[in-house]
Amino acid sequence: MNYKKNITIEPGKRSGKPCIRNLRITVYDILEYLASGMTIDEILKDFPELTREDILACLSYAADRERKSLTF
Repeated sequence: MNYKKNITIEPGKRSGKPCIRNLRITVYDILEYLASGMTIDEILKDFPELTREDILACLSYAADRERKSLTF
C-alpha cells in the first residue's frame, strides 16, 4: 500500500511525528489502539474522521519503517 497520501509529517504538529492526513492523530496513536486490542471498527467509531484506509496506511508505514530499520 502506498501510505504517502495518508501519512503526513509537519514539523510544528505533534512534534513532527507522522500523523494521519494532516490531522492531530499520530501513527503511534493508532498502533497503540490496535496493540491494546481495539479493532479497526472500534477505532473508526471513536474517530469518525478516519477511514479504514488510514488505519491500514498506519500499519503499512510501520511495516516499512521496521523493514528499513533491519540491518544485518
